[in-house]
Amino acid sequence: MNNKEKGKLYVISAPSGAGKSSLISYITQSFDNVELSISATTRSPRAGEENGKHYFFMTNDEFNSLKKDKQAFIENAEVHDHQYGTPRSYIEYRVNHGINIILDIDVQGFKQIQRAGIENTSIFIVPPSMAELKSRLVKRGLDSKEVIDKRLDNAINELEHAKDFDYKILNDDFDSACKALSAIIIDGDVTSQDDNNEKILRDLLS
Repeated sequence: MNNKEKGKLYVISAPSGAGKSSLISYITQSFDNVELSISATTRSPRAGEENGKHYFFMTNDEFNSLKKDKQAFIENAEVHDHQYGTPRSYIEYRVNHGINIILDIDVQGFKQIQRAGIENTSIFIVPPSMAELKSRLVKRGLDSKEVIDKRLDNAINELEHAKDFDYKILNDDFDSACKALSAIIIDGDVTSQDDNNEKILRDLLS
């Protein structure tokens, strides 16, 4: 990519446990012109986190002041009593300098970006089955049974919105999913396995 070419914004969503974070890590580590977006947040930095690298840390007053400008964030939400948002200026600056930006976001954030008419390419990561999704969540060992059950319930709602995304990538085999994601972001390949993935989606929701 030469310096005159603009980058693109890629919005990636998935149910918890579908393997989205691993796929994003693969592509951002494998290609120089692909970066994960940095969000603004009102929560305090955790150990090892740096302002401007992991998050843009702000006070509530600073965040709320920016929110008064309806264009300041391309999406924002409140999670566990803390505010999060994606700064429009940051996205535009990186894209205008030839960087492809990945926005790791939930379906609700994606809907905000859609309503705002922001140009993006959207990708939804599809798990092979609900049984496999549950197995992955259990193996992570991070959540209680109650939390896992809630995540699975949320997954159904998220899967119902998968049809609204430009691409669906089945993460059954990690290497194949990495190749599919690379084809979309790096090669600009518009071909996909959407017909097969649509059938898998129908099976997941049945």
